[in-house]
Amino acid sequence: MGMVGTVGLVLHPQRDSKKAIDTILRWAADKGATVLGLPEEVGRIDCTAVPVDTDALVEKADLLVGLGGDGTMLRTMRLLAGRPTPILGVNLGKLGFLAEIDVDELPKTLSAIDRHEYTIEPRMAIRTSVNGTEMTAFNDIALVRYPGHGLANVAVTPSDSPFVRYSADAVIVATSTGSTAYSFSAGGPIVSPRVEAVLVVPAAAHSAFNRALVLPADEQVSLHVLPSSGRLAVEVDGAVKGHLAPRRQPHRDRLARRGQGGPPGHHVLRTRPPQAPR
Repeated sequence: MGMVGTVGLVLHPQRDSKKAIDTILRWAADKGATVLGLPEEVGRIDCTAVPVDTDALVEKADLLVGLGGDGTMLRTMRLLAGRPTPILGVNLGKLGFLAEIDVDELPKTLSAIDRHEYTIEPRMAIRTSVNGTEMTAFNDIALVRYPGHGLANVAVTPSDSPFVRYSADAVIVATSTGSTAYSFSAGGPIVSPRVEAVLVVPAAAHSAFNRALVLPADEQVSLHVLPSSGRLAVEVDGAVKGHLAPRRQPHRDRLARRGQGGPPGHHVLRTRPPQAPR
């Protein structure tokens, strides 16, 4: 990333972001940079950010700043839709794994950006095809049992080689970034976001085999919903995007994979201390 001439803001719909926005506006004014935001977000705050539509925001911004928590960061990643624009996550008051810095750290972080004391850390995403519909997740895709219905009975097939059948409340396919989200609460391992891997984790397993799988990022993984399964919700980064009902023949189009060349990912900006001259 070269000099930052345009900064885009993505705001949490409810949390107070005025202090952070004022810090960014002062920094941008000192360097002659423009600050953009979505009309429905910056319009509710008394600030000088320029309201633009979504297309203009993602096309013009050299840096996107997500102000909120992990949900805001995920929304920022979706707006970029695979563009290489880096994202700086600012956490507003709650625990966040993706939003790395707090508001009080923002001034020194922006100064570090001016000094080019940062790294751009790529993160992977996973893509799924459900009944012919393509979906992309940055944290996880999960098949989750509906309350009052039977368990999620799912066969996991990496690279067309049947491996294990889970009977659980949910079966989660997660990225390494998502290893600290739903997968973590289900007992899955914590994986460094710099490791490109796919995790398959059962939640509250009711089967003898209840271990998580860690697979290479370029390995195709099929999830087959078995006839004995209950009705399942398809969750993508925590949002319900569809449902599946068991058939006499198991579903065979449940697919989570990192395709050739990789699905659209995102780039997280991290500041680093200056290195001593050699």
